Amino acid sequence: MNLEDIHKRSLPPAPWAEGENIPWSDAEFSRRMLAEHLDQAHDRASRRFETIDRQVDWIHRAVLDAIPTRILELTCGPGLYTSRLARLGHTCVGIDYAPASIRYAQQTATRESLACTYQLQDVREAEYGTGYGLMMMVNGQFNVFRRNEATAILQKAYAALLPGGWLLVEPQKFSTVESTGRSGTAWDSCGEGGGLFHPGPHLCLTESFWHAEPQAATQRFYVIDTRTGQVTRHAMTTEAYTDEQIRSALIGAGFANVRFFPSLVGVETEDEGQRFHFVATAAKEPRESS
Repeated sequence: MNLEDIHKRSLPPAPWAEGENIPWSDAEFSRRMLAEHLDQAHDRASRRFETIDRQVDWIHRAVLDAIPTRILELTCGPGLYTSRLARLGHTCVGIDYAPASIRYAQQTATRESLACTYQLQDVREAEYGTGYGLMMMVNGQFNVFRRNEATAILQKAYAALLPGGWLLVEPQKFSTVESTGRSGTAWDSCGEGGGLFHPGPHLCLTESFWHAEPQAATQRFYVIDTRTGQVTRHAMTTEAYTDEQIRSALIGAGFANVRFFPSLVGVETEDEGQRFHFVATAAKEPRESS
């Protein structure tokens, strides 16, 4: 692409028309993204470790009754949740298609002799196996898939769980997705050290659009290499769900005993209150919750 392509871009773009997602699976991009996951100065990629520690403790005690089980985390990133759950006695499997994150997770498991295995795969295409007491997808990742893909993921999750096993999903709030779509246009510049989208000096034009139908936000990113003038475009669309739509999707996939919690520590927290939907847990077969 070149600068003329930016000038001639369509306004607004159609949802999903300009790409499925930003390039999580690219080796160099995933390496830069891993640094963001591990950065303790912000929560933009993964939460800070002290927050994850509290969340894992709640999952272990409140969802799993502190009983060791087999856990699958979809879109697991660098294994920040699975490694901690394994230290509490659980056996964990993680699936993600970012190679740097999976490599980091595997290295952590090997170094600490943790009961964790990882698959470098797209969760839409991966085989999940069976025999899990818990499957989880956190940090708003549920929203990045088209609705039919999200439905298929829920159905695969249901089939992979043991009777009475739990699904834990943490979607973004409807208002979070809508706010992202209505955030407008912004320019950003990075110097010699580069940034997430490019390793060297560059400009990045971010445009955001809200689609009332089909309740989704599209963002596209034009990255301009300031040395060469070369333009690279990335785009992603994020689906928005109401509380009732989440409940309906879970029940439609076969789940029962759907419960909502304000956060991954069970109570409302100031830092998560504006970003994420209620956490939803759902059982493969009805049972009394703890």
